Amino acid sequence: MDNLNLLSLDLGTTTGWAMTSHELIISGTANFKHSRYDGGGMRFLKFNAWLRDLHTSIDGIDVIYFEEVRRHIGTDAAHVYGGFLATLTAFGEQENIPYQGVPVGTIKKHITGKGNASKQAMIDSVRRLGYEPADDNEADALGLLMWAQDQRTGRH
Repeated sequence: MDNLNLLSLDLGTTTGWAMTSHELIISGTANFKHSRYDGGGMRFLKFNAWLRDLHTSIDGIDVIYFEEVRRHIGTDAAHVYGGFLATLTAFGEQENIPYQGVPVGTIKKHITGKGNASKQAMIDSVRRLGYEPADDNEADALGLLMWAQDQRTGRH
């Protein structure tokens, strides 16, 4: 495996994340819910600051992968996802970090064998691989990271 610092993200108000850093895999969730006193853009400013902190704390992110969602349950979810995606891609461009979206079905099929697997099936599959995700957001990020690592090493 290469020694690149890979970051995978399941974008949303509760963002699942997983990354390789110095050949270790770490993961978690980050909550970007805004308070009733925050303006609508605060969650995106917080997300940008979180990305910058992560980037500096691990001596640089080399590649970012994100879950590419093509269908949303509602208009608000679509707007929130779009804001996170815009913030992420602007960050990647500013820092000269390549980024790539990966369709949800591709990640699910890689981890569970089914492109339409449930959230619980993703959690269960990731747990069988030795990880303990707190929720489906972290499980999706871990699944995406495994997909990215396998793509980079030629294991499909």
